[in-house]
Amino acid sequence: MKAEFSLAKKSQRRTVFPTPDHDHGRCAHDAIAHAEAICAARKERLTPIRHRVLEALLASHQPLGAYELIDRLAVRGARPAPITIYRALDFLREQSLVHRIESRNAFIACVHNHDSHDPVVFLICEQCGAVGEAAAAAVAETIKTASRAAGFTPKTPVIEISGICAHCKAA
Repeated sequence: MKAEFSLAKKSQRRTVFPTPDHDHGRCAHDAIAHAEAICAARKERLTPIRHRVLEALLASHQPLGAYELIDRLAVRGARPAPITIYRALDFLREQSLVHRIESRNAFIACVHNHDSHDPVVFLICEQCGAVGEAAAAAVAETIKTASRAAGFTPKTPVIEISGICAHCKAA
């Protein structure tokens, strides 16, 4: 049973933080396909600027600020205005395709299929900067119970935990 638990932990680790040698091109391609399918199903438009912002966020598993996104997009064309980037980010957040990492004042693409109101636990590696998104069902229930007991209604339960990812720890 201990071996099963160990395998489950390793499997979960891989899904939270991709291995450094994973096929990132495939990862980004699949995420774009997922975003296009979500938008089509919801009859929303993944406009060219929204697509480019999402692509820029998918270029790594690290969060980027709005001005970092502007700089990255300016490399391939005209420098977009900040309001254009913020509007694209707002749309992508509404579609649950992007999350905001509050502690970094930055954004990260979401490759998971969940509702924007689902609680999220972000694991932020202090060494490589990667951000993993972990399932948070048990944490969500605890938050809901504590909130109800206090007469409080949480808007978006997000938890950010800084530390060292398994890949950096092993290196």
